[in-house]
Amino acid sequence: MTPEVVFVLGGPGAGKGTQCSKIAEYYSYTHLSAGQLLREERRRPDSEFGRIVDSCFERGEFAPVEITIALLRRAMEETMQTDQNKFRFLIDGFPPNQENLQGWMKVMDKAEVKFVLFLDCSNEVCVRRCLERGKSSGRDDDNKESLQRRVRTYLQSTRPVIQQYEEQGKVRTIDASRSITEVFSDVKSVFNTEG
Repeated sequence: MTPEVVFVLGGPGAGKGTQCSKIAEYYSYTHLSAGQLLREERRRPDSEFGRIVDSCFERGEFAPVEITIALLRRAMEETMQTDQNKFRFLIDGFPPNQENLQGWMKVMDKAEVKFVLFLDCSNEVCVRRCLERGKSSGRDDDNKESLQRRVRTYLQSTRPVIQQYEEQGKVRTIDASRSITEVFSDVKSVFNTEG
């Protein structure tokens, strides 16, 4: 089967992981988080990429494109080998920049990107949510200093990717500043229409 992909983009704290979990539960999609795959790779004792990813995270930079795409590809292939009916993927937080998008198009040219789900939320709401999440998440990047870098990186690097897909008519924008239930109601409308 040809993998079908929905990229889920938005600022840090826009609710990408939360909405992806709900979509995966409600529809037949497998949720993959680029950030989560990278965080797991950092912790894997025998990881060939762990140290590189670690130093990128500490500097607030993106991990090398090749590593991120290799981890996504491996996760997708393992999922499809386990169950051939699982060929639809939500990829949360990817592509974060133009370089990752180019790398994806080069390596994953067989995968069909159906659309981009853009969870649009003000920077203030995003930061507030992340600081709140940081109290219990155990994520070392949910602090004020790291968040300022992440928001800046998102605005400079990810927004242009979203705009590029908008020009192709492939972006479905949701106001993500509302409650989880209200946001998911709009998300369901998109998935009911798009399949």
